[in-house]
Amino acid sequence: MAKTASSLTIAKGKEEVSILPKMANRHGLIAGATGTGKTVSLRVLAEAFSGIGVPVFMADMKGDLSGLPKPGGDNPKVNERIQKLELKDYKLEGYPTVFWDVFSEQGHPVRTTVSEMGPILLSRILNLNEIQSAVLTMVFKIADDNGLLLLDLKDLRAMAQHVGDNADQFKTQYGNISAASVGAIQRGLLTLEQQGGERFFGEPALDIQDFMQTDGNGRGVINILVADKLMQSPRVYATLLLWMLSELFEQLPEVGDPEKPKLIFFFDEAHLLFEDVPKALEEKIEQVVRLIRSKGVGIYFVTQNPLDLPDTVLGQLSHRVQHALRAFTPRDQKAVKAAAETFRTNPGVDVVKAITELAVGEALVSVLDEKGTPTMVERALMYPPRSRLTPLTSEERSQMIRASVLYGHYERVVDRESAYEKLKVRAEQQKVEAQEAPAARGRAAAPRSQTTDIINAVAKSAAHAVGSQIGRQIIRGVLGSLFGGTRKR
Repeated sequence: MAKTASSLTIAKGKEEVSILPKMANRHGLIAGATGTGKTVSLRVLAEAFSGIGVPVFMADMKGDLSGLPKPGGDNPKVNERIQKLELKDYKLEGYPTVFWDVFSEQGHPVRTTVSEMGPILLSRILNLNEIQSAVLTMVFKIADDNGLLLLDLKDLRAMAQHVGDNADQFKTQYGNISAASVGAIQRGLLTLEQQGGERFFGEPALDIQDFMQTDGNGRGVINILVADKLMQSPRVYATLLLWMLSELFEQLPEVGDPEKPKLIFFFDEAHLLFEDVPKALEEKIEQVVRLIRSKGVGIYFVTQNPLDLPDTVLGQLSHRVQHALRAFTPRDQKAVKAAAETFRTNPGVDVVKAITELAVGEALVSVLDEKGTPTMVERALMYPPRSRLTPLTSEERSQMIRASVLYGHYERVVDRESAYEKLKVRAEQQKVEAQEAPAARGRAAAPRSQTTDIINAVAKSAAHAVGSQIGRQIIRGVLGSLFGGTRKR
């Protein structure tokens, strides 16, 4: 079984710098300019957490992290760092790893349903304005009220079509639904489909508990989301990770301050989370960051510049690994000063000067002590990774995916009868009934009842409509608890 370390040593300056497991859910920050060592620092922390039985989630932007399952020793710089830090008996080893991929190419598929994603995050993915977002919320509400379950993008497109075609009938109960807003939603869905987004919506949906596993030796599984292709749509990437965080927040029980975290979640390219985000959603993100640590989850943001994060979030990040920043512009100089001010002063370290001088793999580091107080900033060399730095080959990756206990579950796509299929059948029945009805000859058509109008409206858009399941909430899976929603499956 993996041992539970009293501390996780991650760097060494004049003194060793270690994170206490019971303080690790207090969140953290890894920052620095491109090429200064952020990815290696992320890897070192992930290895340390895995070693004491804490599962980890991270995104791999360039394939740099895929070597985690294999022991290191293939890089002369690693060997040089081991010798320089005088690390005796430093064991090189691989770690239990599971690969995930929205595009189902280099890992287990990652999916959710449209209903579980909800209108708030979908509005952000589709880049809708406030009015268009309100219409999308109406689409979800109308689907809920009529027992129409939204599973995949074809369901949502069908529902939007149905609502748009019959806007006058819904106006009294739900409010005005403009054709322009429905058109914007449909265009956004079409663009998302062209980017491969339809693969993300469907079943089987991701069970977030599958992130929280350990291997036979008690080491935490490191979950790697393959993100090189996903990053071509940065807004989708950021929203996907936010959805994962909200699922964790909603599903996990309160645990207070455990002896070690239940999960460590690394949010790489964290600035994308806050770019052009509505103020209301930003406030909810801040609440999740503040409250999710009571669920035993530590979030470690990885970004180039600390100023990329709102002050309210930055103030909650207790563990800091600050790599070099460049000070070529006034904004850069402001970032250096801002980063320096976040550290507890150390008389022996000129932080402002040091930030611009740090070598690759060197960082200014501060963590929490056993009383929850930030330690004085230390200029230190990060420990070298124990796993292999070179990426896995395609064959090695395929072997790992096939050997996973999850293999076969998420790969098998389920397309159960949903509203789309069900209402299509209903429309066909209506068509047959209409053909069999005696034609009205020589007399004026009888006045239609309101019920008949509704039935005809359903038939009109049935080729685009969706199937049934009663009682889905509007805000499901997306910061649901914070918005006052509840989750139903």
